[in-house]
Amino acid sequence: MSRFLFVVPPLTGHINPAVGVAAELTGRGHRVAWACADPGLVARLAGAGAEVFACAGAPEGSRPPELRGPEALRFLWEWYLLPLAEAMAPGVRAAVEAFRPDVVVADQQAFAGALVAERLGVPWATSATTSAEFTDPLAGLPKVRQWLDERLAALRAAVGDPAGGADPRFSPHLVIAFSTPELAGAHPGVRWVGPSITARPTAAGFPWEWLDAGRATVLVTLGTANTDVGGRFLDECRTALRERADRVQGVVVDPGGTLADRGDDKDVLVVPSVPQLALLERTRAVICHAGHNTVCEALWHGVPLVVAPIRDDQPVVAGQVADAGAGVRVRFGRVTVRKLGTALDAVLDDPAHRAAAARIRTAFRAAGGAPAAASHLDELARELS
Repeated sequence: MSRFLFVVPPLTGHINPAVGVAAELTGRGHRVAWACADPGLVARLAGAGAEVFACAGAPEGSRPPELRGPEALRFLWEWYLLPLAEAMAPGVRAAVEAFRPDVVVADQQAFAGALVAERLGVPWATSATTSAEFTDPLAGLPKVRQWLDERLAALRAAVGDPAGGADPRFSPHLVIAFSTPELAGAHPGVRWVGPSITARPTAAGFPWEWLDAGRATVLVTLGTANTDVGGRFLDECRTALRERADRVQGVVVDPGGTLADRGDDKDVLVVPSVPQLALLERTRAVICHAGHNTVCEALWHGVPLVVAPIRDDQPVVAGQVADAGAGVRVRFGRVTVRKLGTALDAVLDDPAHRAAAARIRTAFRAAGGAPAAASHLDELARELS
């Protein structure tokens, strides 16, 4: 039996892929624990019996919603990722010393996991829950790259091994990516396992009887982290869907309550949340922000997409979708009902998009998912024991 400590940021999209891997390792007789700034979130996603070591989190605050492009990326690092690593480091160190893992599994954006493991001499693996870092999102931004390199060096000096040299985003032992080259492109040294799709608690109260089998269901979602910027976009989507009500029904996820829902609306259902995996089984197209998990879950089901990236890794993921032919990209900030409608018609009516989505679906399912990731971790633990 080996021990694995998963170090994750307090973000649903980064914890969910690891949940299936952790469950697979536990089923094989290994012991698993977690280190996170939000133990309650881990318990909700991984189960109440999960062993969780609490860490401090990033300072309170929010990112100005108008930030886009390089400014938004730099703000993400400066405001969230680097402070999160500094805050988590003492808790991660305490978790490693108490749990004594054979391998630390560090999320690619939870740098404290990699750096503390490095400092304490514990092997660590990278859990890459988005494939954007493999495409060098800072290419063409030398000043931002220099600034980031300097900040990472300072972070290593503070919480890692000053003599270490590995990039905390890429373990020299093992990098597991929850995608495949068919979507993300080929990158050497990466273990591609495809999405980690596991059963989740079904949201109570979703009106399945509302769905009309005679019309295509279109899901519109901007994830859980974009409620501050999505009002206009969701409204444009609702209008485009209603214009196609003769053949389309829309389900719009609106956790921020920016849209007013008409209870008797038979064409567009507005809800704060959905059982996404179950709904995707009955969905013909997805309109989204190109969040990595949403994209991968849609393509896991062979569903083509309209992608409207907002910031962070989303432009990279949107480019992957468009380059693979599995969807159409539109501009989030300047989209109109007409452009949304044209893009939606394309993914619904052009068989090439559905064929590309089906090709990626096949690749995803062949990659092995959580069992494959667990096997790689199991093998690493045995090699280093």
